Amino acid sequence: MWVRNLRDIKVIRDPKAMDLLADPTRRKIIDLLRAKEMAVIQIAEHLDKTPQAIYHHMGKMLETGLIEVAKEERIDHFIETYYRATAEFFMFTQGEEKDEEGGRLQEARTREAVQALPRLGLGPGIDDKTVAKIVALARKMDQAWKGKLAQEVSEKVAEMEDIDYFTKQFVIEYAQVASMSSKQFDDMLRQQKELRELLVTGLKRKPELAKQRVP
Repeated sequence: MWVRNLRDIKVIRDPKAMDLLADPTRRKIIDLLRAKEMAVIQIAEHLDKTPQAIYHHMGKMLETGLIEVAKEERIDHFIETYYRATAEFFMFTQGEEKDEEGGRLQEARTREAVQALPRLGLGPGIDDKTVAKIVALARKMDQAWKGKLAQEVSEKVAEMEDIDYFTKQFVIEYAQVASMSSKQFDDMLRQQKELRELLVTGLKRKPELAKQRVP
């Protein structure tokens, strides 16, 4: 029996990996490979894609260390390769020069999260203009705690093998708050209030009635 040996969390510094995960298909592949080891043909069937399309994504993710070969099985004269994610969760750290790549990943995730809210019955949907404001604000909030200290804390927390992933997130959050100046903390509270107002206003927005043309 093959025993999975995923790390709980892995720190990713490669900006190419950040850029790759801005693609929704690659994020779906990672989610599948977190759950179990799969061959390309299995992934293709699950995502309703061609094997050729999946191979294209897999090659890029192998290069950046997001996935790895788990095992190979011989079936008659053919060798089937199975893949797995290299960690349950990925923690991205970035320097000043990597803001653009990290920003694209954050923007994609923020948009996806906001657009999923109506599926919880929280409203008819948020218009694109408001979504853009939320994305811009989320990125601004992310700038409040970054740089060398943030990277050092993230890396040290990732190495704490005696605590689970969810506890690690609390550790990072508390370290973030504790390291802020009073002004930074006040700014964070103000930005969170602004974020809530954008979400509440956007979700309560009623769809505009289509204007009917008078013949």
